[in-house]
Amino acid sequence: MNEFSLLQLTNISLYLTAISSNNCPRLGSLCRVQVRLKANNDEAENVACEKTGEKLPAQPDPFTAELTESGTTPFVRCKDSVLQVPLGDWTTLRLGDGQCDITEACLEGMRAGEKCEIQLSPLETGPDAAVPHPSDESLPFFATVELQAFTPGKEAWEMSPGEKWEWVKSHKDTGGVRFRSEDLWGAADSYSKAMKLVITFCNHVRDVAKKGWEYEAEEQREATLETLDPSAEELNKMKADLHSNLSLCQLKLNQPERAKANAAKATQLEPGCAKAWYRLGKACQIVNELEEAKQAFRKLLELQPEMPAALKALKDIASREKATNAQLGLRLSKMFSSR
Repeated sequence: MNEFSLLQLTNISLYLTAISSNNCPRLGSLCRVQVRLKANNDEAENVACEKTGEKLPAQPDPFTAELTESGTTPFVRCKDSVLQVPLGDWTTLRLGDGQCDITEACLEGMRAGEKCEIQLSPLETGPDAAVPHPSDESLPFFATVELQAFTPGKEAWEMSPGEKWEWVKSHKDTGGVRFRSEDLWGAADSYSKAMKLVITFCNHVRDVAKKGWEYEAEEQREATLETLDPSAEELNKMKADLHSNLSLCQLKLNQPERAKANAAKATQLEPGCAKAWYRLGKACQIVNELEEAKQAFRKLLELQPEMPAALKALKDIASREKATNAQLGLRLSKMFSSR
């Protein structure tokens, strides 16, 4: 299947047609969707099907389609793809899995039977599109996402702490798998999804602290073994890990300011996290905040003495400062000698 190989979008426009249903998919909902590409806003045919001469599959009856976990469509995520679904086919995916970042963002506000239109404008610095451009290069690309049916899901506030914790761990694990496969945007998205859910635990932790450990013990007895509530220590470590992992993704995506902010947050949450201190040092080094970088690497050496990477980084910073001072001295000498 042809699809865009863009990593970023500059504009997304949604046009929804209201249908009778008042419900929208929620976290965990199984969604039956179809995604098509169009060459422009008026053209209803899929570009890929036009090129191959294939006919688009007929729309299934929304009243007879049965959605089950076993019917979820398996497909491999492509790190260079935006929509992340086979084009022109009816696909079953679970909202919240993060397999289809842009597609899921559309589904969150749709009702059964609705269509959503997305306008895709490639960045000048991004890779070229895999789908041939239309003759008028000024035209953006359009895609339609159609939601045929979905099963019930839950909002984060409707879930028990144990249920949310399972989602957090799942997103973090998915982020790790994506990072190892060099899908950096996908990994960052998974870590961000996990972070959003972790934030909702704040009230739960405050309630436990207020009512005491007996309250938490009672809740744990009511929970199943698979969905035990996380402790305050587990939440703190998870937040630190997510911030640190996000920082690493952002360093590799050339986003040093964001990487610095996340690494700094990770070191605040878990001062003994050597990886976070290293990533903080690297981010500060990139944005030319050399004093802050030295402090981070020195802290890292307190945790892991004689660490080669930290020693090398400090040596590089010293050389950089020496070169800067030499240039400054040369400018000053020229300035005073010219008088």
